[in-house]
Amino acid sequence: QGDDLMSDVCPKCQSTEVSLLKRPTSLGYQRFRCKRCRCTFNERSGTVFNFLEYPTDLVLMVVRWRLRYCLSLRNLSEMMLERGFEFTHEAVRSWEERYAPLITQHLRRRRRGTLGKSWYVDETYIKVKGKWCYLYRAVDRSGALIDCRLSKHRNMRAAKQFFKEALDISGDAPDRVTTDKEVSYPRAIREELGESVLHRTNQYLNNLIEQDHRGIKQRYGPMKGFKSLTSASRFCRAHDELRNYYKVGKRGEKVSLKQQRTSYLNKTLELTHSMQLSS
Repeated sequence: QGDDLMSDVCPKCQSTEVSLLKRPTSLGYQRFRCKRCRCTFNERSGTVFNFLEYPTDLVLMVVRWRLRYCLSLRNLSEMMLERGFEFTHEAVRSWEERYAPLITQHLRRRRRGTLGKSWYVDETYIKVKGKWCYLYRAVDRSGALIDCRLSKHRNMRAAKQFFKEALDISGDAPDRVTTDKEVSYPRAIREELGESVLHRTNQYLNNLIEQDHRGIKQRYGPMKGFKSLTSASRFCRAHDELRNYYKVGKRGEKVSLKQQRTSYLNKTLELTHSMQLSS
């Protein structure tokens, strides 16, 4: 079925003089005709979801499940086959490649300027094409994601680039940053975040981020690695953003199962709707 989106602007000439046609598309999307240029279009015309042979909410659900759960490409195509939608695992791969970055960008925009002033930074290992790469990650005191970045190397250049991107998403430099004793961190923090930022290197203080690595480790483990740095970076960043989006309550706060389920449904509906509007 359609997504209940009203298109009141012609994607071709940008005219607002449009009329609603009686017959919808085969997927149930409303069709319109522009009174100025006489072209016919539907709710998805001019969006990134145009020309999809399947409902937008279904495609977004498949991509979300791919990022969030330990499901292979073939698992997802089989699960959807039971629900009456037939497509190959390569379609799932294509959708992930195209729409996972859009989910990432959308969620990053929502987080900008809302993060805490105490950062916890660490790296974990991700295998790409048989070689270990470094996934830089940072969270604030509440456990909310600051940013993540995959790099082939663990060096000064990678650390500075990570802090530069983290500062962009945060909007303001933190008051303090807690890391391990990696030699590149002190200089990278001074040059990218500022001299006034307190840098702490106590390993016990960094348990928060080290425990938080379990999210990507649990999801990435069954995949047996990635075939390219591009796909690995895309997947890791989208997974972290989605995982952070679905978190319920603050760190250490007890939330009932009913509240978790309600939160999950509400956030899923909100994300699907806002993605379609922003496309």
